[in-house]
Amino acid sequence: MIKCYLEFEKPIEELELKIEEMKRISDGKDVNLSGEIRKLEKKVKDLRTEIFSKLTPWQKTLLARHPDRPYTLDYINLITEEFLELHGDRRFADDKAVIGGLAKIKGAPVVIIGHQKGRGTKERIRRNFGQPHPEGYRKALRLMEMAEKFKRPIVNLIDTPGAYPGIGPEERGQGEAIASNLMHMSRLRTPIVSVVIGEGGSGGALALSVADRLYMLEHSVYSVISPEGCAAILWRKNGELNAEDFSRASESLKLTAQDLLRFKIIDDIIPEPSGGAHMDVEQTARNISDRVMQTIEELKTRTPGKLVEERYRRLKKIGSFVEEA
Repeated sequence: MIKCYLEFEKPIEELELKIEEMKRISDGKDVNLSGEIRKLEKKVKDLRTEIFSKLTPWQKTLLARHPDRPYTLDYINLITEEFLELHGDRRFADDKAVIGGLAKIKGAPVVIIGHQKGRGTKERIRRNFGQPHPEGYRKALRLMEMAEKFKRPIVNLIDTPGAYPGIGPEERGQGEAIASNLMHMSRLRTPIVSVVIGEGGSGGALALSVADRLYMLEHSVYSVISPEGCAAILWRKNGELNAEDFSRASESLKLTAQDLLRFKIIDDIIPEPSGGAHMDVEQTARNISDRVMQTIEELKTRTPGKLVEERYRRLKKIGSFVEEA
């Protein structure tokens, strides 16, 4: 499998290529380079820790979009013992950008829903690059209402650049579908836990984010607009935008998990392995599963009425401020 390296990972790539070359030289021959290989592997580990401890918001955005980063189906395959996918919104179509169905996590029945970007050109086109149409949100709402009916907790995995901004979706009520999800999710009488696993873009992410607990993976992002979109609105004149403009926009948007925890938009950060979720997908899946199930067990102690009341209070606190004379 060919590994993909981002620009800021180039020093790591150079060292790992050296390690691979040394392994090839010493493989099955009298030359023993195991000592040198171990030294380089330690150097790679230390360098990765150093680089990933001081990522900029723009670098975190690129990492959240990493082509090797695990998607919703990857996590579903790892954290659920059973998964029965359900299709369609019962009105128009089955949106492949949103998947969901009945599942069991650690033996507990849940309804799990998430965005799916897809791998490879054909799959990405089929999944519309993880950008849902209105029928995707209506399918998600249908499944959430079913979860309420059968008293199953809801687990949402968020990973989308945003809702698809085409003419067709607008004609079929894209804004209304998102708004309807926000309203109905705020009233559902069953526990809801949402996790941003990659990109949490605009209303496309918000439509699965109204929850009792909202978590983010360590290197995920969550914002009202992409850095590219923000930069285009604010700074594009006659010239082309560049990475410096995107970096400036990322800094201004405060889209990292660390920023959003500080602002109390999210409830906590789920750690990733050094180098990102794709470096150890199984460990990342365990981290998500442990946090989600721990939270669900806690939320199950609330009555449905108390659950809705606490959710309302949690949402009301967002954006609160204090005036001083």
